[in-house]
Amino acid sequence: MSEASITQDIDGHILMMGINRVLKRNAFDVDMYRELAGAYGRLEDDADLRCGFLYAHGDHFTAGIDLPQWAGTLADGRFPSLPSGAIDPLGIYSERILSKPVVIAVQGICFTIGIELLLAADIRVAAAGTRFGQIEIKRGIYAVGGATIRLFQEVGWGNAMRYLLTAEEFSAEAAYRIGLVQELVPHGEQHDRALAIARTIAAQAPLGVQASLKSARLARREGERAAMDRLLPDLLPLMESQDVQEGIAAFKERREARFTGK
Repeated sequence: MSEASITQDIDGHILMMGINRVLKRNAFDVDMYRELAGAYGRLEDDADLRCGFLYAHGDHFTAGIDLPQWAGTLADGRFPSLPSGAIDPLGIYSERILSKPVVIAVQGICFTIGIELLLAADIRVAAAGTRFGQIEIKRGIYAVGGATIRLFQEVGWGNAMRYLLTAEEFSAEAAYRIGLVQELVPHGEQHDRALAIARTIAAQAPLGVQASLKSARLARREGERAAMDRLLPDLLPLMESQDVQEGIAAFKERREARFTGK
C-alpha cells in the first residue's frame, strides 16, 4: 500500500491539511495527490470551513512528485483521475475550482509540485533555509502543474524563465525577494505564522472573502475590463446578506464583527 497520506484537522473555521509522507521527504505519489484533492473538496463543500491551511510534517515540504509512479499516467497525456467531489489542488485538472483561500507554510525542500501548489494558493510563508527548485527539465519533462503559466505572473518573466529553464535551486531569501512567498520567517515559525494569517482570514466575512478572490481571479484570467464589469453586480447579493448587517452593526458599536457566512 502507498505510504502517502494527508492529515486533516479543524482549527475553528480552518481546514488544516498536512502533507505526511515524511520518510520519502513528502514526495507526492498519486495517492497523496488524490487525498489532497479530496481535502480541497471537503474545504469547498463544508460551509463552516472558510480557509485552508496547507503545511507539511517533518523537515521538508515536498521533494516533488514521485516520478516513477506518475510516469504511466503522464505518458497517457493526463493527470490522475480524482474521486467524486475532489478538487485539483493545482486548480487545473478538475472542473470544480476552489472558491476559498488557502495559506501555505513551507520549509526544507520545496521542489516541482511544491512550487506549483504555492502558485495555486493565495498566501505563502517560508522558513529561512527553504530550498526551492522547478527541476522538471532535469528529468526530461517540463512543469505541467501550472508553473509555466503562473510563475511569470508572480515573479516576472526573467525570474521565471531563469528557474524554469535552468532548473537551478533558489533560496528562501530569493523567493521572498522576487515575490514567490509573502513572508520569510525563522525556521520553525512558519507553521504558526501561516496559521495566524489563516485565522485572520477566517475571522472576516466569508462571502466577502470569496467575492474578493473571485474578482481578483477574474481580472487575472480574463482581464481588468471583465472584472470591472462584475464589481457592482457581484456586490448586490452581499448587500442582502446578514453579514453586511452584522458588519454595519459592529462598526456602529465599535466591536469585532461576528460573521456567519449568511
